[in-house]
Amino acid sequence: MPRWFFYSLVTMLLWGGWGVVSKPLSTTLSPWQVQCLSSLGLLPVLVVLAARRFRDLRFEIRNWRRGLCPAFAGGVISSVGNLACYQALATGGKAAAVIPLTSLYPLVTILLARRLLHERLNPVQWGGIAASLAALCCFVKMDEGSEWVSPWLAVTLVPIALWGVSDFLQKVATGHASSELVTLAFLLGFVPAGVLLPALQPFIWPLSGGTWLCLFLLGLFYSLGNFSLITAYGAGGRASVVTPMTSLYSLVTIPLVVLLLHERISIREGIGILLALLAVVALGRETPPRVVT
Repeated sequence: MPRWFFYSLVTMLLWGGWGVVSKPLSTTLSPWQVQCLSSLGLLPVLVVLAARRFRDLRFEIRNWRRGLCPAFAGGVISSVGNLACYQALATGGKAAAVIPLTSLYPLVTILLARRLLHERLNPVQWGGIAASLAALCCFVKMDEGSEWVSPWLAVTLVPIALWGVSDFLQKVATGHASSELVTLAFLLGFVPAGVLLPALQPFIWPLSGGTWLCLFLLGLFYSLGNFSLITAYGAGGRASVVTPMTSLYSLVTIPLVVLLLHERISIREGIGILLALLAVVALGRETPPRVVT
């Protein structure tokens, strides 16, 4: 199994847990408060990465424009996308629908990667992308009479665009800096939102111990998932393959929200799960490099 494929699977698991925790928090706290306080879960990852790569900072800083700057910008953009995702959940969207729908962001990344990085796919991987998109469409179920006009659906278009751009910037950054330092710069991009949001919106106080734990886990799952994603990019995974594959974290989210939050899955969504599994297998089938004799 290629290293990038393994780390992509890890990202799916971690982000799947992030998707589950997002729903109950978004219905009890404001999206602003969720985004700000969940940053606490980023701190352990930031501290470990800074300690491990401190000696390399002087060298890496020379490439800050090509490596660390895109990663930091990706973090800022992604934090705004997260805020929009929490808003979609808060305005009535089911986690079993919002999370898969926002997972369409690879479309943006693929278009950017093909246009700017000149990445190519083999026929099997094209089929994997088609299957993943079909699966995500199967997961989405609109309320009768409100198709394409419900408030939460309109909000989901924001993270689709922003997360797609953010993933592309992370992929670009891994070509000029180590995966660990790219992750460090990316997570630091969440600091501006954590500092500014308390000044923009009033927060709900006090919070229970369980709520604080969920906020911490939300940030931890997200930050560790991004580290494994960037590691997959750094291990040679192409943006047009890794990004669609990791976007299938709804495979983890959906069974958990059914079990823990008692959300129901329709037959169409069940078909989507099968399509998503097939997509993961297809996306992992890279064309072997030609051997020159």
